[in-house]
Amino acid sequence: MSRISRLLYPETTVDAIITISLFLSLGIWLVFQRYKTIRDRAVLFYWPAPREADPDFRSKFIENPALDAHTSDPSLLPHGAARDRKYITSYDPATGLHLNTFMADTARDIETKIANAAAAQEEWAFSTFADRKRVMKSLKRWLVENQDVCARVAARDSGKTFLDAGLGEILTTAAKLDWLLDHGTRVLKPETRHSSLLTIYKHSEVHFEPLGVVAALVSWNYPLHNAWSPIIASLFAGNAIVLKCSEHVIWSTLWFVGAIKECLRACKFNPELVQVVCCLPSEAEVLTKSTVIKHITFIGSEEVGRKVALAAAENMTPLTLELGGKDPAIILPGTDLDRYISIWMRGIFQNAGQNCVGIEKLIVHQTQYEELYDIVVRRTKELRSGPVLAPPVEGFETYADVGAMISRDRFRDLKRVLDEAEHHGATIDTGGKPYIHPYFGSGSYFYPTVVGNPPYDSLVAQRELFAPIALIQSYETVEDAIELANGTKYGLGASVFGPDETYAIQVAKQIKCGMVSINDYGVFYLNQDLPFGGTKASGYGRFSGPEGLRSLTNPKVIISDRLPFLIQTSIPRVVDYPIPSLVQSWEFVSGMVAFFYADGYRARGRGLVKLVNAAKTNVIR
Repeated sequence: MSRISRLLYPETTVDAIITISLFLSLGIWLVFQRYKTIRDRAVLFYWPAPREADPDFRSKFIENPALDAHTSDPSLLPHGAARDRKYITSYDPATGLHLNTFMADTARDIETKIANAAAAQEEWAFSTFADRKRVMKSLKRWLVENQDVCARVAARDSGKTFLDAGLGEILTTAAKLDWLLDHGTRVLKPETRHSSLLTIYKHSEVHFEPLGVVAALVSWNYPLHNAWSPIIASLFAGNAIVLKCSEHVIWSTLWFVGAIKECLRACKFNPELVQVVCCLPSEAEVLTKSTVIKHITFIGSEEVGRKVALAAAENMTPLTLELGGKDPAIILPGTDLDRYISIWMRGIFQNAGQNCVGIEKLIVHQTQYEELYDIVVRRTKELRSGPVLAPPVEGFETYADVGAMISRDRFRDLKRVLDEAEHHGATIDTGGKPYIHPYFGSGSYFYPTVVGNPPYDSLVAQRELFAPIALIQSYETVEDAIELANGTKYGLGASVFGPDETYAIQVAKQIKCGMVSINDYGVFYLNQDLPFGGTKASGYGRFSGPEGLRSLTNPKVIISDRLPFLIQTSIPRVVDYPIPSLVQSWEFVSGMVAFFYADGYRARGRGLVKLVNAAKTNVIR
């Protein structure tokens, strides 16, 4: 009888026991697999779309939009508003439509939110990677299934187009969630480290423990991604997080973070793990100087970043700074301009130029300068500015390549910078001034602009513009191009384009920055396994990738004996306290150093002899 037949039709008691054991084990395995499948499955949750994100939404148009509700229009204040509190107005920068008015957090409010996060984190610190992955998987499914409403919310609050929201908000956030699911556990699980010959009997590990409560102060240019990115990384690392969003995008941020809190609730975890702070700058130090906060991520301007660094230094709070950039794109001689022009246009005008790693200047060889300048001017003149979410207006159809800027606050300065460049010889054949939309005059639009060959030291060539402005500079030699690329105080991202990729990589290695794309722009951010950050005035530290995730933890070293029953550290008599003989103890240590670290077998052999002789010499105490 075959073995399979004996198992299916047992003839003896032994066969029956074996059969029962096998089927019982199979049953237990199937139950476990079913439990694991259910445990790892995304949890569905419902988070309703805000009415303001509806394309047909109507409200009051604000003629002169301002964040401060008191100065913008007192009628925008909620009924019964307290006179002693400050309020922040949310409005659509593309149309001027009033979205909502929010009471700004006070110092006491912020302290309460920090305390609530700390209380929730005590339990979350012991969550398993399976728990955290379930939250990430649930968020990813919700994001993909609700990408339309997410794009509308982001566009409504920041003025961007749906395309810009899809590329810069949804695609990048989904990529980060995917990376955390695929690689987060591997990055944070205990890691074995190598031992030297001296400690070969030891087992060394690094454990990445949660810090507790961390903070993120983020900018307004990508309200979904800038909020979700630090939150999901912090949660996966086992932390609670207090997010201070920009006052410009409090309406959308509260909705985006509300989805995360609803997800945590649906997954049976405490939604208080995530807190949103919206305050005026005068109250921000309550967060940055808090002794409870164990790490700060800051995304914003250099000026504010310096203030955050000074505040964090008071309690020596670790800090990651992602500041401004003046990202250059070096175009090497002989590059096919038609092949890459669409990439350059996207790199310059994506999100109305309000990108930390957008292309700020094209550096092209003088033999191709005129051709490139003409192409960029022609294509820039074809760009249409306008809202993608606007109440129906007779005679107006919604077509927009470039959305609005976040506000009009910088228009006067931009105009001054551009006028100065033109006065000193730069050419501006299109744009260069604010654009008044014929149907939505309250919108914050600036004409897509092209600036040709401004002086090296001009403001337009040295400052981060963060606007829909293309800057084109010519060079004679590749060394000149590298000097132009490195000739600002920034060092965030860069690009090198050319027909010879090997040579382009050689040029890239000479650019002083944190990230470089070859024949592409900004693609390093789609690969979330890479650290994101810069050097010089662009900041320090990294988020994203293993480096970014581990920066949100405390790396704790645990070293133990490999074979404790066989060998452990002991103190030889010659070096035991009280030291019996300075001469012999030095001979012992000197011999040990030579044996383990000298070059060559002979030198090591002499060290071993020296060590043994010192150890075996009788020492009289």
